[in-house]
Amino acid sequence: MTDPTLIRGEHLSAALALAASGVPVLPLRAGKVPFGNCRPCTGNTCGGRPNMKTPGPCTCLAPCHGWAAATTDSNILNSREWERAWLGAAGVAYHPGRAGLTVVDLDNEDAIAWARAALPGTRIVRTTRGEHWLYRGAMQSANAVRPGIDVKSLMSYARWVGPGAGAIAALPDTVRALIVREPTPARHVAVSVPAGGGRCPHRTPAYLERGITMAEQRITEAASAVHATVFGAFLAVLATHGRCGCLTDAHTARLFAAAQAKGESPRHCADAWTNALSRLGM
Repeated sequence: MTDPTLIRGEHLSAALALAASGVPVLPLRAGKVPFGNCRPCTGNTCGGRPNMKTPGPCTCLAPCHGWAAATTDSNILNSREWERAWLGAAGVAYHPGRAGLTVVDLDNEDAIAWARAALPGTRIVRTTRGEHWLYRGAMQSANAVRPGIDVKSLMSYARWVGPGAGAIAALPDTVRALIVREPTPARHVAVSVPAGGGRCPHRTPAYLERGITMAEQRITEAASAVHATVFGAFLAVLATHGRCGCLTDAHTARLFAAAQAKGESPRHCADAWTNALSRLGM
């Protein structure tokens, strides 16, 4: 592989060698960051491919959308649209997840000492500040999983600084466990619950329970567009039960808990509820 001390403008040869071995690559500019989005996508006006939290390659002609631009296609790497980026490149990055790899990025001696004690041996690449430990297998990426430690795999890029030394071991459960977080307890925000007689006149109490359960499931199973899904679920519940007065704080707490489990903040939950009430003229 090409040595990482390449002068400006010669990083393309290293990228082509990596791509030929099946590793998706992209150019890095000064500061070890990807080049900015192409003109039509500047400021993510395109919506971010359309959503940068969704896995998949970038389809723009120029290197765009960070890690999603990584490719093994030599025609793209040698294209006119990528030429300017390579001429100004300060380094090469690769997408570990699409190469079937996970990188444990150790930024200091304390992090390295922890890895030596806690993780199985594998290929090690020395970096400017520490080491990259490479494992065979892809997983979710996460930063700051421990002091001085990032995990780079899916939806992330790693800087290429050489092939390293040692056999690549299988991704251990110890690394997978690094990104597991204890769930944050849902925080309920008091919101207006439409007044009424306190009974659901539609059918039976089971009808209301089924409606709340369906709304929870709709939110929980959302794979994308969570904001819109939460609003739609709130709107559906209020449209059916908002005027009969059967909704209680306990019901809204359940809906808010489902939304917060998908990453919605308490404020966004309250805003979505208020907007749903407004939409229905309540």
